[in-house]
Amino acid sequence: MTTAAQLTADAARLIGYGFRPKLVPARDDTYRDLVLRARTDDDFAAEVQAVATGLDLIVLEINDRSGIVVGSTEDSVFAVKMTDYARRTGGEGKASERVLHALAHLGAATLAFPRPADLANETFLGRITVDGVEAFVREAAGRLAEAAIETDTADVATDQPGLEAAWRVYTRRARTGSTGDGRKLASSTTGIVSKALTFLADQGLLVRTGDERRGTFRTTPRYRTQVREAGVVMFEELLRLGITEISDGTGTVTVGWTAESLAQL
Repeated sequence: MTTAAQLTADAARLIGYGFRPKLVPARDDTYRDLVLRARTDDDFAAEVQAVATGLDLIVLEINDRSGIVVGSTEDSVFAVKMTDYARRTGGEGKASERVLHALAHLGAATLAFPRPADLANETFLGRITVDGVEAFVREAAGRLAEAAIETDTADVATDQPGLEAAWRVYTRRARTGSTGDGRKLASSTTGIVSKALTFLADQGLLVRTGDERRGTFRTTPRYRTQVREAGVVMFEELLRLGITEISDGTGTVTVGWTAESLAQL
């Protein structure tokens, strides 16, 4: 008979697996058994939720393919702060840099799952490239620039991380660095997109599959879960940007995404 202490310990152990994003249940017998238990034992599932809540974590999903996927609240000690993210990606964490990385992540998620139906399909694998994401985000920045001109928007300081400032931050940054200058290459928009996708791969959200187009990646079930949770906000932002139907995931876009075309996706 399982005691209350054992129940809590097992629940915490399962949550702990969630912080090993590259490990899946198929590769660990204990992990697989805990996932099965959480899916079939209501008492254990409730305990997992309770332990997660106490740690300011949110259980996003538990399944056989990706295991347990957890997210953190803003107050959680497990939340990845911008300073931590900057350190992991070799940046300084400046406001303008945060804007660029935010757009890189938005572009990556959108190209990886271009239609809402893709997020609902557990077998769908998105494929993206560094060059494709950079081209897509640059197109988004261009659309913002056009919208700002049409509405006579005043120049916005680049240290403000809102969408209204994002196009100025992005378009003023070089797409690639000078030949032989590693620092400029890393701080270019292509360099920032590359660092963002590499970070996602390190977190078990993407898998690097090749070096074509400065790096090719495929999605994982864990990434699908994460993007699905943020999907509503993401698509609202894209509608504000005026971006678009994606043809093949390489960054080719057709400007003019309307409410009608979105409804048909």
